[in-house]
Parts: sequence; C-alpha cells; structure tokens
Amino acid sequence: MATLIFDIETIGEDFDALDEVTQEVLTRWIKRDAESEEGYKALLTDVKEGLGFSPLTGEIVAIGVLDADKGKGAVYFRSPGDTKGAFEEGTYKYDPLSEKEMLQKFWDIVGKYDTFVTFNGRGFDVPFLMVRSAIHGIRPSKNLMANRYLNYQPGNARHIDLFDQLSFYGALRRKGSLHLWTRAFGIESPKAQGVSGDDVAALFRDKRYEDIARYNARDLEATLALYRKYEEFLAF
Repeated sequence: MATLIFDIETIGEDFDALDEVTQEVLTRWIKRDAESEEGYKALLTDVKEGLGFSPLTGEIVAIGVLDADKGKGAVYFRSPGDTKGAFEEGTYKYDPLSEKEMLQKFWDIVGKYDTFVTFNGRGFDVPFLMVRSAIHGIRPSKNLMANRYLNYQPGNARHIDLFDQLSFYGALRRKGSLHLWTRAFGIESPKAQGVSGDDVAALFRDKRYEDIARYNARDLEATLALYRKYEEFLAF
C-alpha cells in the first residue's frame, strides 16, 4: 500500500485586527474567569497566541508530504511578497503557494495514496485541513477522519495516527509530544535545530518562510522514523 506522511504548520489571525464582536466572542469567558487584572492579561495573551489552533481564526502556512516508500517529499508553503520560486534541497521540493493552492495540491496528492501517517493528525491536522478546504470551496478527496480504530478501517483511506497508536488510544496517562516520543526512541527531534511549532507565527511575521518550510520537513522525517519503530515493534 502506498503510504503518505503529512504535517501542517498554522498561524493565527491578528487579534487586534478582528472586529469587536469576534473579539468579544473569543474573550468573554476571560472576563468571567480571571481573578485579577494580571490574570486577565495572561489569559488574553493565551487567546491571542492560540488563534492558530482553530481553522476559524487561523490559516495554514505550510503543508508537507513525504512518500514513506520512495523517501521523497515536498513542502508547500506561504511566502507572501517573496518572488523566489520553487527550489529543491536534498530529497525535498519546496514550492511557495497560496493557502488555497496548497490545499488543492494536497488533496490531489492524497487521492493517489491509500495509507496515511500522522502524529496527532486526527486531533489537529486533518480537521484543520478539512475545514480550511471547505472555507476555500474545496472538497477533500478522501475522508481522513473516518474509522479511527485500525482493526476496522474499510474504504479507501487508512489513517494511522501515531499519537493514537503509541498511547494506545489514550491508555497512557502521559501521552507525550512528538519531541518526547522521538527522544525516547533515539530519533532526532524536529526541534533539534532550535525551531518548534510555537515559533512559526514569529517566523512568519519575520518573513522567514523557508525556515518554516524546513522545520515542516523535519517534522515529516521524525514522523517517518517514528512510524518505522511503530511498524517494527508495536504494530499487530
């Protein structure tokens, strides 16, 4: 079965540029729960920095795909105002596109595969991809949210979410991030070069678009290496 690894990077909208009604909807609970002015400010900061976790207040700035069998990948990324075109580094092609173009490209690629591997893809990447696609008027080519349990996955999309599998669907009390799992298995963490998902918004503001794309590629490599460990020792 042809297997595709994928991962996304997202950023949030500028909170201060949102209309007053939207700001109120997003922050009304803070006014109720905050016990002090300092507490209110801290919670407000959390809201502003967390807008990229929702497809309703965020957008995709990179989508990475990696063929697990061929070892070749591509990262499609946003680079507004940058005139540099597509380029290649190692086994990856890097291609600057708009969010809509990235999503169209992604679903075209998905249509050619039947097995998909992510880390927390069901909890974040796939819902984000599907909702942002619908917002752009794009229908996903496959339902990557269907059939969570691997012993019952009929249809044309088998989605192996390593976050589910390695934690035994939440049986582990501490489920662990991708960094912790790679560390435990002796795999190089995608954070090894000093960039993490928390840095993506700041990198985007600083127009360091290629740094985001390369970080996304490292996420793909780490996920593939972890998938190989899962296949060898824990898949039944």
